[in-house]
Amino acid sequence: MSITLMDVIFNFWTALAVLVFIVLKSCIKFVPQNRAYVVERFGRYHKTMVAGLNGLIPFIDKVAYNQSLKEHAYDVPSQAAITKDNISLIVDGVLYLKVLDPYKASYGVDNYVYAVTQLAQTTMRSEIGKIDLDKTFEERESLNINIVNSINVASEPWGVQVLRYEIKDIQPPRTILDAMERQMKAEREKRATILESEGHRQSAINVAEGAKQAQVLAAEADKAEQILRAEGEAQAIVAVAEAQANALDTVGKVAATAEGQKAIQLDLAGKAIDAKKAIARDSTVVLLPDGNTSAASVVAEAMTIIGTLNSNKTS
Repeated sequence: MSITLMDVIFNFWTALAVLVFIVLKSCIKFVPQNRAYVVERFGRYHKTMVAGLNGLIPFIDKVAYNQSLKEHAYDVPSQAAITKDNISLIVDGVLYLKVLDPYKASYGVDNYVYAVTQLAQTTMRSEIGKIDLDKTFEERESLNINIVNSINVASEPWGVQVLRYEIKDIQPPRTILDAMERQMKAEREKRATILESEGHRQSAINVAEGAKQAQVLAAEADKAEQILRAEGEAQAIVAVAEAQANALDTVGKVAATAEGQKAIQLDLAGKAIDAKKAIARDSTVVLLPDGNTSAASVVAEAMTIIGTLNSNKTS
């Protein structure tokens, strides 16, 4: 099979097109969002390509590092730490970090994730050693903040920043847990006893206050009753006096007439006779009639007295 000139020319242009495509592909780089390419030229740092369209010189420039600019979470392995009061704890956590400078992250440290994780462990041991066991549970937030600040100061040359550090779990020894449970139980019983005693105290105070108020109300009711009774008696006395005064005034007005005089004479005669009958019935003394003790003389004397009073009144 013979190869013609046209085949040779076609193969040449095809190979040239493939070569051009390969060269263009190696010259043009599309960097995704939140990523950075660190470019080296002849083995030396040249530039950092950010998101978008970027160009390279084939066979001279090379993408040495591909760094992610996103925030990543990394587990911090469990480790032993000793508190200020010499209690051994098993502590683990999670670390959130982000690359701020791709150049420093590529050339400042060999493996920034491993370096930051080790730094987090040592810093955590150091911070826990400054506080007592009880405060490790109470001040977990401040402990996390102190660890983050310490790591960021040390990791600044690496071009990374620790955004957050969270302690996931703190495991004290079994004996310490038992002691803490007994302490919590004692505290709960103490609070229950105090609350019960406060309840009894408040109940006694309420009963005493109720009895005091009942006595006060009873005294006020008795006082009001006495006042009302006295006012009623006073009003009754006034009413009786007014009735007697009205009766005397009426009798006086009637006695000033002739008919009144006769009526008085008749009434006095009847009362005198009734009095003598009573004396004769109840007493052993015998009354003998005489001129001065007769009913007529009694009536005459009473009429004389009434006449004198009327004459004095008219004068």
